[in-house]
Amino acid sequence: MTLRTLFMQAPSFDGYDGGAGARYQMKREVRSFWYPTWLAQPAAMIEGSRLIDAPAHDQGWDDIAHEVDGKDLIVLHTSTPSFNQDVRTAELIRARNPKALIGLVGAKVAVEPDKSLAASAAIDFVAREEYDFTLVEIAGGRPLAEVDGITWRAPGGEFIRNRDRAMIEDMDVLPMVSPVYKRDLTIEKYFGGYLRHPYVSFYTGRGCKSRCTFCLWPQTISGHRYRFRSIPKVIEEVQYILKELPQTKEIFFDDDTLTDNHDRVEELAKALGELGFGKPGFPVSWSCNAKANVPRKTLEVLKANGLRLLLVGYESGNQQILHNIKKGLRVDVARQFTKDCHELGIVIHGTFILGLPGETLETIEETIEYAKEINPHTIQVSLAAPYPGTFLYKQATENGWFDGSDHLLTDGGNQIAQLSYPHLPASVIFDKVEEFYKRFYFRPRKIGSIVGEMLRDFDMMKRRLREGVEFFDFLRRRKEAA
Repeated sequence: MTLRTLFMQAPSFDGYDGGAGARYQMKREVRSFWYPTWLAQPAAMIEGSRLIDAPAHDQGWDDIAHEVDGKDLIVLHTSTPSFNQDVRTAELIRARNPKALIGLVGAKVAVEPDKSLAASAAIDFVAREEYDFTLVEIAGGRPLAEVDGITWRAPGGEFIRNRDRAMIEDMDVLPMVSPVYKRDLTIEKYFGGYLRHPYVSFYTGRGCKSRCTFCLWPQTISGHRYRFRSIPKVIEEVQYILKELPQTKEIFFDDDTLTDNHDRVEELAKALGELGFGKPGFPVSWSCNAKANVPRKTLEVLKANGLRLLLVGYESGNQQILHNIKKGLRVDVARQFTKDCHELGIVIHGTFILGLPGETLETIEETIEYAKEINPHTIQVSLAAPYPGTFLYKQATENGWFDGSDHLLTDGGNQIAQLSYPHLPASVIFDKVEEFYKRFYFRPRKIGSIVGEMLRDFDMMKRRLREGVEFFDFLRRRKEAA
């Protein structure tokens, strides 16, 4: 008999984007929530399960406490920033439902299983590696001692590490996640500052061949081999979304770097084009993550078949810093890629990181000027975050750039500048984020383009005005946190 199973993204900071689809968990400059796809996947595989995403749905413990009643297995996604709060939720669950089996999943527990179990007696097990079939087996009643990929608390209190779970090679064995979204989530609750609303996101594959030293998921769970679903399987889920979630205006393919395999992404784009994407009057567009090195030929195919936006990690405008973080990207190639996108009408949301190894006041200035020059439509500027399990974490602790603590956010959920260098203290790096935003957005050219966008589209006007309020509130909260 299948255990009555509940998956939960626990209540957290107000406006905290901690969903298992969020690569880095924090409050963002405008209200944003990513789908909890890594929880939805096993939820789609366990009959009768339920998924709760409390932060996105503005739910506190009192709103969802009753949901744990009568459940046999309760699985919480956690992260380094939210871990302490998630542990408190686990303890509340234990007090209300003493018989339930409680497990934690996520990068945090994957790399620190013993430390995570030691945090509270309320936690029965943590799942390492890809945990989809791990949870299927536990929900199916298999004894914890026989389940690969977990570290668990034995009756005597000792921690037992079972053997590692093999990576999933045939991604087509994983079912669609969108039916879980439709069943358990309200898609209008999910926002991306640069995505059309409402949007739906899912993965067509896992893993990333790039070796960026700061990037969390490939180094902890998904690995560096890009394993992907067949195009017919991807199209099947797109068709489901179009039929069953007709309010959707954009589909975001959340693969770490969908564009790494040029032949496959072109094949996918053409298959989307056959559904109507890119045709006049077709109401839905698609977007994806991309590295700033996609050849123009490929970009042309994607644009012709409905691509609207690329989320691009530029990180820095300084070539040496890109070398330091093993980005595998040349500044001049990224500049040409961006020019090609502008000419083809592909929108870019560019992400940048301040405080990476090798950063100086001069390189920060170089990156700000670079961002202004290439001029993506929108940007996100983050502070370098040394998450446990990443090479950056190891590098930073060994060099004394930070104290090795897990405290990545303020008590209000705002990002803290953790890395500090003898020549560049954390306080300066922190202040430079706000300067970056102001110098990028408060330019006549950028203001003019945003105003023009608002005048052409009333819905966009309402959205940008709301986001403007949120952005200035974000700047205020950062000052209070400093």
